[in-house]
Amino acid sequence: MRIARYEDGGAERLGIVAGDVVEPLDPAVSLDALLAADPAQRATLAVRSEAPRPLAEITLLAPLRPPSVRDFMTFEEHLEGALKAANPDATIAPEWYEAPRFYFTNPHAIVATGAPVPVPPGARLFDFELEVAAVIGRPGRDLTPEQARAHIAGYTIFNDWSARDLQGNEMRVGLGPAKGKDTATTLGPWIVTADELEPHRRDDRLHLELAVDLNGERIGDDTLANMAWSFEAMVAYASRGTWVQTGDVLGSGTCGTGCLLELWGRQRQPPLPPLSPGDEVTLHVEGIGSVTNRIVDGAEPVAIPAARPVERRLRPWSA
Repeated sequence: MRIARYEDGGAERLGIVAGDVVEPLDPAVSLDALLAADPAQRATLAVRSEAPRPLAEITLLAPLRPPSVRDFMTFEEHLEGALKAANPDATIAPEWYEAPRFYFTNPHAIVATGAPVPVPPGARLFDFELEVAAVIGRPGRDLTPEQARAHIAGYTIFNDWSARDLQGNEMRVGLGPAKGKDTATTLGPWIVTADELEPHRRDDRLHLELAVDLNGERIGDDTLANMAWSFEAMVAYASRGTWVQTGDVLGSGTCGTGCLLELWGRQRQPPLPPLSPGDEVTLHVEGIGSVTNRIVDGAEPVAIPAARPVERRLRPWSA
């Protein structure tokens, strides 16, 4: 099942995508209920209420408004290339191999396929990131990877737009990327339920082909099977000591050759420039679909004063 949110006459609607049409659902059906249901329950809940509408005649919205967004880093090839962009001699820290690491990003910055994406204020090195995200259906806590599979409702495409200069500046003070990732995250074009992607599963990985086009040119591709951890392991780690809730989104992290930063680090010749207004980025994921966004001008940064010098410093304790 492919669950979409779309705009119809100024109202937000839910529908099931079938081929080139969307079948509107009864307005009483909630997305949370669909996500939390098992496949049999979901089929019963998904009551069609009107005649199908051609996809070409509707405006797709982001498929959900997640309560939280965790973005992982599970592709070793991407990490190697990204590190080399800052230091050609850099190697992956041993701690990366111990567990699937992630950061929290902004759930209020979600945009849909087709929406314009502004350059973040002050950014000069704007980039895309090709990812797939799992969407949580049933809440859970302290899950094992085996238990976690039943808590994944489905999958969607995830573009983690990144201002590399802002990100690097912030991370030098020992904190996460923050404003470097704060302007936009594309989810879409819909949520494909987990059962529909089972034919692509071999052992605990989904073997889905991934690709990215920049202004119509194919510049990167990979397979989701190259994740160092499965989505089930990621959910288990995310739920350690806390809750994952219905609608939470967990990004896979950028795939190999899935962003400009990595290509810069691998010294592709000629080097590709950062994204600028007018550029169009399309991400393709087998079994899910494609999302496309065009870059537009962003706002100028609002001036913030520099830090105020400290007036009094603590002295070592003395008797």
